[in-house]
Amino acid sequence: MHCAEAGKALIKFNHCEKYIYSFSVPQCCPLCQQDLGSRKLEDAPVSIANPFTNGHQEKCSFHLRPTQGTFLSAHGVQRDGAGWEQSISIPLLQPHMYGMMEQWDKYLEDFSTSGTWLPHRYEEDHHNCYTYTLTFINCVLMAEGRQQLEKSEFTEKYIVPRTRLASKFITLYRAIREHGFYVTDCPQHEAQPPEGGGLC
Repeated sequence: MHCAEAGKALIKFNHCEKYIYSFSVPQCCPLCQQDLGSRKLEDAPVSIANPFTNGHQEKCSFHLRPTQGTFLSAHGVQRDGAGWEQSISIPLLQPHMYGMMEQWDKYLEDFSTSGTWLPHRYEEDHHNCYTYTLTFINCVLMAEGRQQLEKSEFTEKYIVPRTRLASKFITLYRAIREHGFYVTDCPQHEAQPPEGGGLC
């Protein structure tokens, strides 16, 4: 992610019976041009959480990112020292298992050095990064005496909720970047986005 992108927060505020999203709160409403000065507490602007994290700073997590570029700009097993600054992070450990953090790197190192994951064995559709990650997760689950996950279950339960949230954020971000703001109707009841906890 470019430095300018990393610092941009998305702001949501109410006016004209609409939700208006922008990078900052303007002096005047972009719809009716009225002053946005004094407001009631329930109408105070709120910051929209950025669903992307710096993967280099996250521990024991599964990360997703575009093959090229970043989520907000144009678009075998290896260690990357850079390029994961803007990724979707799915924690793999539950809080009661944080003791495993000390052993995590060793488990990962042992798993990675297996001949199964040599670069020449890579196949785009059947033996790829996703296969590697899910196989590793299932090895950890098996060592813990827990039931292994099917690919569809892992995807639906842990990946899809995070990518849906990221997709909404990307849509807002790009619309605001292009038009200066984005407007939606105020729903009667807002649903809270799902929080994905660790799975191991």
